[in-house]
Amino acid sequence: MVHHSGSIQCFRQQKGMNTSKSETVKEHPLKPSRRSMPCLTQSQTHPQSLSKHSSFLQPNRVQPQLQPQPLSAGSSATAVDVVSERAKVMETLENNLLKLSNTEYGDPFLDVGKDKETYTHDSEHGNYDARTDQSLLIQNKLTRQKTEPRTKSSLKSDSMASSGLFFKDGKKRIDYILVYKKSSPQVEKRSTFEKNLRAEGLMLEREPAVTNSDIMFIKIHCPWETLCKYAERMNIRMPFRKKCYYTDWRSKTMGSLQRNIRELKSWLPRNPMKLDKEALPDLEETDCYTAPFSRARIHHFTINNKDSFFSNSTRSRIVHHVLQRTKYEDGKSKMGINRLLNNGTYEAAFPPHEGSHKSRHPIKTHGAQNHRHLLYERWARWGMWYKYQPLDLIRRYFGEKIGLYFAWLGWYTGMLIPAALVGLFVFLYGLFTMDSSQVSKEICEANETIMCPMCERNCTLQKLNESCIYAKVTHLFDNGGTVFFAIFMAIWATVFLEFWKRRRAVLTYDWDLIDWEDEEEELRPQFEAKYSQVERVNPITGKPEPFQPFPDKLSRLMVSVSGIFFMISLVLTAVFAVVVYRLVAMEQFASFKWYFIKKYWQFATSGTGVCINFMIIMSLNVVYEKVAYLLTDLEHPRTESEWENSFALKMFLFQFVNLNSSIFYIAFFLGRFAGRPGKYNKLFNRWRLEECHPSGCLIDLCLQMGVIMVLKQMWNNFMELGYPLLQNWWSRRKMKRRGQSVENKISLPQWEKDWNLQPMNLHGLMDEYLEMVLQFGFTTIFVAAFPLAPLLALLNNIIEIRLDAYKFVTQWRRPMPARATDIGIWYGILEGIGVLAVITNAFVIAITSDYIPRFVYAYKYGPCTDQGYRQEKCLKGYVNSSLSVFDLSELGMGYSGYCRYRDYRAPPWSSTPYEFTLQFWHVLAARLAFIIVFEHLVFGIKSFIAYLIPDIPKDLCDRMRREKYLVQEMMYEAELEHLQRERKKNGKQYHHEWP
Repeated sequence: MVHHSGSIQCFRQQKGMNTSKSETVKEHPLKPSRRSMPCLTQSQTHPQSLSKHSSFLQPNRVQPQLQPQPLSAGSSATAVDVVSERAKVMETLENNLLKLSNTEYGDPFLDVGKDKETYTHDSEHGNYDARTDQSLLIQNKLTRQKTEPRTKSSLKSDSMASSGLFFKDGKKRIDYILVYKKSSPQVEKRSTFEKNLRAEGLMLEREPAVTNSDIMFIKIHCPWETLCKYAERMNIRMPFRKKCYYTDWRSKTMGSLQRNIRELKSWLPRNPMKLDKEALPDLEETDCYTAPFSRARIHHFTINNKDSFFSNSTRSRIVHHVLQRTKYEDGKSKMGINRLLNNGTYEAAFPPHEGSHKSRHPIKTHGAQNHRHLLYERWARWGMWYKYQPLDLIRRYFGEKIGLYFAWLGWYTGMLIPAALVGLFVFLYGLFTMDSSQVSKEICEANETIMCPMCERNCTLQKLNESCIYAKVTHLFDNGGTVFFAIFMAIWATVFLEFWKRRRAVLTYDWDLIDWEDEEEELRPQFEAKYSQVERVNPITGKPEPFQPFPDKLSRLMVSVSGIFFMISLVLTAVFAVVVYRLVAMEQFASFKWYFIKKYWQFATSGTGVCINFMIIMSLNVVYEKVAYLLTDLEHPRTESEWENSFALKMFLFQFVNLNSSIFYIAFFLGRFAGRPGKYNKLFNRWRLEECHPSGCLIDLCLQMGVIMVLKQMWNNFMELGYPLLQNWWSRRKMKRRGQSVENKISLPQWEKDWNLQPMNLHGLMDEYLEMVLQFGFTTIFVAAFPLAPLLALLNNIIEIRLDAYKFVTQWRRPMPARATDIGIWYGILEGIGVLAVITNAFVIAITSDYIPRFVYAYKYGPCTDQGYRQEKCLKGYVNSSLSVFDLSELGMGYSGYCRYRDYRAPPWSSTPYEFTLQFWHVLAARLAFIIVFEHLVFGIKSFIAYLIPDIPKDLCDRMRREKYLVQEMMYEAELEHLQRERKKNGKQYHHEWP
């Protein structure tokens, strides 16, 4: 009661209580003394409540006129009656005000959330004659409060409810949507589940579908009391004080320099990639200290508005938490919305979008309607492709897990820019030096050099200069910058991962995830059903739970590993089939009727082989996904995260081997075991093994990588955007067949519009990460053979970001906002790819390219022997040195004379014909030495860079420690201030020491 009387006195102390709502708001910047701080805090927190009841405070202004005055005898009785009547009115007003203050300003966990139906309109306040009877004034005001504002609020409620974001009353926000079919037989489970949801404190409202009479929607609202209860249980961190940014001695000493730099930047053109500050809302929670929410210390937190204190994503996460832990039957495992979705009790469960993503009015003049509209205009539109992503807004709308994915994708795309520029520079260097290359000149001028036939029956003798185009194209990718670019990309992969760890640390700090820990996950229903007979005590929760014995787990793991090896052998079989096709097609294209194909039969063989290989890859991907599902379910993982990690690892292994097996074959096996003229090795004693082109095998590797990378990216983009668009178009077409017009779709409520969208993938972000990780492998593993891979990846990722953004905002239902602190298992996979990239690039440079043979010739056998490799003239005669001689008469095909072939063998007139020469062994030794030196050098540089770059920036560490200290001090001061105010209100003696 002392608290309420204090509230009444606060109202009495304020002047002009009959002012309008806008006038009340204008008084907010005033800074009163510490004594009146509680009054101001309440008025600032509840400005609407203050204007609601300001009409009751009118007597406070006329109270001085009620003092005793000299009255005439005739009017004394009337005056006494008026005074007594006014005294009764004042007593009644104080009682009413006490009741209202109990509701408005009392304990927020007692009567908060009750709907107040009485509101005061701004136009009702006015200057009335003091001689008017006060009781009549109050009666008139009360009457108008009960009539006019209700009409206005009802109209507002109807408009809110029609938008599809609120209940029918227009006040309760929809936090989650459940969908079920009326024809579903699971009525008892559903009714029990919904009854238990109401018992947990949630509010439910049913709504039939407009387009389908069998569909029923359940709208879920989480009231304030339930939000507070579960926010405390889930340890959700909420803002309680604005941040005081800490400046250390370095910033003080560099203050003038930083000011000068800022002034200089103000004169420079604005960065076009940055979003305008006016284009995005001020996200207040990013500038506040946060602490785990506690109902006992609710006065510490900044609660300006109870409706917006918990963001929509937080409200949905709390409701999802309740849905996951509510029972629908008696039993340990009979709980959770996931099980009800699996057994068909519900068709779908999702949080609603915050309205439409489009508006009839431009956003520059009318502003954004909601966060979804803002995300579409500032992120998902194609016109924003060059802008930075609004990561804070993405995190606020979709949750930290999806926000981290787009942060990683944006970081990866930004880091591709230097890699793409260096790769483009290497390519342009080869382009400009193509005509001046000594090797290309010798091949193009070799008019008299006859090459041995490259197939058995239909191939004719060709001159070396006929492969001039191949030699020039090969020089584009195999030139002096190849080794430098391979080393650069190996270091780039390390720098990318190390700096991503720093970027992730900054994001987890900004998004308040430093102290966040995963909740104890619930067991998968399949695991519980399988091992319900064997139990053990969970060391975390201390409760008994099903347990998988180690022998059973080991046997299932062995079966799963066997299945993985079987699928990898299936991939190798598919590659072998493509190799057989190339051997058969080689003979056919060499005798083709069309002159162009007959002349360039090797190009035709490689091109068709790549296309067939790509079709096999995409076909096997479908099989791999089903097999990975089967093997993962066979292992019976304990939790959903374990299932996702196991499934992701299998899918990566399958698709990585599927995509790269043919590339490994061309890079390291093509032409290595073909034999020599007169003694070729044959497959099944029928088909002669394929040889490399006279210009080398690198051109085949480039073609294989380029075609697969481009076609794979085009297919992925179509499946990500084109397929959902087709599905949504088909659903609209079915609505038309039921008699629904396109205009009627506009009037559909938001929950039904979301129901007509496509659900997010069952694997969540796994498909998105898998696509990018496989692309990362293409970009790094064989980058020495294809320097344009980073450029293609950069162009694809610029499109990929907007495709994913458009898909998340417009084509998919809103996913459940989940929290995460990192990208999970994918970081370890990226590190493994970085290690493999060093090894493969070393082998590509040493074995596939001609860099080492040219290097050995220049230093040992060329005209610059013992003089150092300084210029192109040192390679003069290299082509003739790399070609061996064969006697055509030994073929028995009617030819005479000699032909040349790529190898280091003795001529037929030597004492040891067709044996390996000393130059062959020199080249082999140099290749092995290069592999060892390259790997050790690059691994040493990678380790040194990883050691130099700390995972968390030093200034961030200092800031975190400083803010931790400040938070403790602020909590101490806030508690002290609160207890002192309570003592003062209770009338106890005030002391300056800790109570």
